[in-house]
Amino acid sequence: MNIIRALYAASQAGVDIELLVRGMCALRPGVRGLSDRIRVRSTVGRFLEHSRIFYFENGDEPEVYVGSADWMHRNLHERVEVLFPLKNPLLRDRVVHEILAAYLADNVKTRFLQKDGRYLRPWQSLRGRSKRPPRGAAAFNAQDFLIGLVEGTRTIEEIPSAVPRRASRSSGARSSSDEL
Repeated sequence: MNIIRALYAASQAGVDIELLVRGMCALRPGVRGLSDRIRVRSTVGRFLEHSRIFYFENGDEPEVYVGSADWMHRNLHERVEVLFPLKNPLLRDRVVHEILAAYLADNVKTRFLQKDGRYLRPWQSLRGRSKRPPRGAAAFNAQDFLIGLVEGTRTIEEIPSAVPRRASRSSGARSSSDEL
């Protein structure tokens, strides 16, 4: 709960936060005055993802950390886990511009956590009504893209822009973890 309280405090201080969470999430995003600058998305595909990437814009000095643990109580309090900075600019850029960018752009397998605890696909309305899911060139699946990238059949130029925020802001944090 301390991490959730810290994320709420950051949101209230004006920090935009994008969380990529695979499993359960006790945080409630989009609550006015509490977490209205936090978005939580879950992308579940055919592979069990375990990327633990922490990206902080930090003004003009972006920082990227990778770690071994998801944010579950047992991992934070009962185990020794590792979190370390990526200092190599090439590795840092690849992680941010290939992996994070792909998952932030996914509109096929991603679901967004609502403040009431429901997950909705990008094409679903708050009332649960579905529009048509993206098809053809408009559909972007992060896991399929990353496979193609490794196989040499895709390039990072094919990553569409991620879903834009309501307004641009100067500070932010992004995290990819399993649970929160």
